[in-house]
Amino acid sequence: MGEIEGLNGIPRLKRMQGLQQLKGIVAIAVCAMSMSLMAQDAAKVNQWPWMNAGLSADERAEMVLKEATLEEKIALLHGNGMAHVDQWQTPLTHLANGGAGYVEGISRLGIPPLYVSDAAYGVRSSGDNGRYSTALPSNAGAASSWDPEAAFEYGALIGRELRAQGFNMSLGGGVNLAREPRNGRTFEYLGEDPILAGTLVGNLMKGVQAQHIVGDIKHYALNDQETGRNIVNVVISKRAMQESDLLAFHIGLQISDAAAVMCSYNRANGDYACENPYLLKEVLKGEWKFKGFVLSDWGGTHSTAKASAAGLDQEQPMAEFFGPALKAAVEAGKVPMAEIDDHARRVLRSEFASGIVDYPVQKSVVDAEGGLDIAQRLEEQSIVLLRNEKSILPLDAKQLRTVAVIGPHADVGMISGGGSAQVDPPIGNAIAAPGTRATTWQQQIWFPTSPLKALRAKLPNAKVEFDSGENPASAAALAKGADVAIIFAHQWESEGMDLPSLSLPDNQDALIEQVAAANPRTIVVLETGGPVTMPWADKVGGILEAWYAGSRGHVAVANILLGEVNPTAKLAVTFPKSEQDLPRPAIAPLSADDIGQGSGAVNGVTHEESKYSVHYDEGLKVGYKWYDAEKKPVLFPFGYGLSYTSYAYSDLKVSPDGRTVTFTLKNTGKRAGAEIAEVYAMLPAAADEPPKRLVGWAKVKLAAGESRSVKVDVNPNYLQIFNEQKNGWLTVPGDYTFAVGGSSQDLPLKHTLFLQ
Repeated sequence: MGEIEGLNGIPRLKRMQGLQQLKGIVAIAVCAMSMSLMAQDAAKVNQWPWMNAGLSADERAEMVLKEATLEEKIALLHGNGMAHVDQWQTPLTHLANGGAGYVEGISRLGIPPLYVSDAAYGVRSSGDNGRYSTALPSNAGAASSWDPEAAFEYGALIGRELRAQGFNMSLGGGVNLAREPRNGRTFEYLGEDPILAGTLVGNLMKGVQAQHIVGDIKHYALNDQETGRNIVNVVISKRAMQESDLLAFHIGLQISDAAAVMCSYNRANGDYACENPYLLKEVLKGEWKFKGFVLSDWGGTHSTAKASAAGLDQEQPMAEFFGPALKAAVEAGKVPMAEIDDHARRVLRSEFASGIVDYPVQKSVVDAEGGLDIAQRLEEQSIVLLRNEKSILPLDAKQLRTVAVIGPHADVGMISGGGSAQVDPPIGNAIAAPGTRATTWQQQIWFPTSPLKALRAKLPNAKVEFDSGENPASAAALAKGADVAIIFAHQWESEGMDLPSLSLPDNQDALIEQVAAANPRTIVVLETGGPVTMPWADKVGGILEAWYAGSRGHVAVANILLGEVNPTAKLAVTFPKSEQDLPRPAIAPLSADDIGQGSGAVNGVTHEESKYSVHYDEGLKVGYKWYDAEKKPVLFPFGYGLSYTSYAYSDLKVSPDGRTVTFTLKNTGKRAGAEIAEVYAMLPAAADEPPKRLVGWAKVKLAAGESRSVKVDVNPNYLQIFNEQKNGWLTVPGDYTFAVGGSSQDLPLKHTLFLQ
């Protein structure tokens, strides 16, 4: 046979021979490159033996420590300013890559600097720095997915974009519990339950650090409100803090082995968190054996010798206390050299453990499209269907002829969360004049994610009209003639301020009431950072909680509304009926005695010796535990969320040691879905605990009509209480009731057994 013709008329045999030759050339080149890199690595190891990646992070840190001078060690223990903030500038700030902070390395020993960036739901200041960042759904929203794998993916995307932008340390990882739902940073955190929040932040940080980024968990601890955050003294029992906020931190650290912990601004039982020996030395580094380093929140350091002795390792963003003052304290014998070595060792160990020494950061191009796909998928898993009367949702595109889209700026965008978490939109604020991508502190920033455009794209045969809602009568008139009215309502949150109330601002409640009166087929889509009150809840047909929806939130919301995606999310925080039902009906205002002069103010308030205190008298009763114990009805309970299908629970079995819970879950509806099945435990009366606590869950995908046996493993530690007298955790002998169901208030299966 003759030769078979190949591509471009080249005989196939000759083409194959040519390909083989090319492969050989490539193989030789790759081999040569590998040998060159190996030679470089060998040279590094010969020059610096701690560059041997086969050694442990502890061994490598110890070797560097022995070679470092006092000045080099202290250089690791403080920041050198923050870009874009005038009061936090130093001569080295220009080296910070436009980020939140910069810490010198030890160049003569091959130790890189730390290039630090805020990165709660995406990398901050991309607009200022001429770059692009993907905005993920806000952290509180993502927590409603109850999905550890999704949390890992969330963190991994942030880690990749940090590296692409030239950063090697993240300041994300917020895990303060929603003890105060009006907290302006609720959207940055992961709900009200320590086991859920700790599990999710641990996996999120695990994803960040998998990209060779120094990960951080914050704000340690009890930074649960912004009002007076620089001066407030949180008064709480050791048992209550151990079983609430501290438990979330501990779980997160166990899962992630995070390289850093950021201590908070507030005081706890008298001492500032960044010089609090109980929090830092006794618990974090003592009981938990944390091997990473503790850095202060920005401007959260208040002393030199006291903070060093208490366990603070690094001051940020300046060197007021841990720069020349620390060196002088060592030379005067006020701070022992052993403390300096411990601080520096922890920073060095974290650099080696995270991989930033072996995998130096190099700027590259962000995968914008890939990030948008992930952001959309995560938002679709985060949107909670709260109400669906008469199955108004999903909307049937074939039946719709007229749709009224109502709400401030719903024609151009969706709102995002502010403060140090703020991610810059790629083309600037959607409601501002075009021309700049940078954002302003505590300015409402709207992403160019137009719900109106998304719905028009998916409803080409319907007439989709818009009204801003500024004039409720006009909006009601538009709604009255429509097949369905969709209102996009919002509540904005930001660091540095707390919400005045849980009500929707700007007369939006009245707008919803008037539109719903005109058209009972009204659906409300909420863009909020946390819970809101809803005096109109029983007057509308449907309610979706979309949170701050991220860079492709408009598409995700449209997909849920039209049933292209079946909602699966469940609330990670309780929605109360009224602020009067909260442990503190109002956030205590600062009195004149609390206001003094000094630095580090929030809302103009500061005073180093302030007596301003918040008493967490509710103690263990955080979130749903409070409403259960106080027998207060709620608007929507923790763990609640509807679906376009339905589920049935049966056949509960619990192992004799309480460590395994099994049951049968059936999809009783007509379409596929995923149910978050929740497991709670009710402890013996002698434990003196709230009525129940979450101890496990499973997210189970089921086809229509499918049944499956589900097993949930229960960590025995989650059945224990903290005993202050013994300063440790113990199991109280007695009857334990395990309850399983679809929310904290829908638990059809129960089983009781005695545990010793």
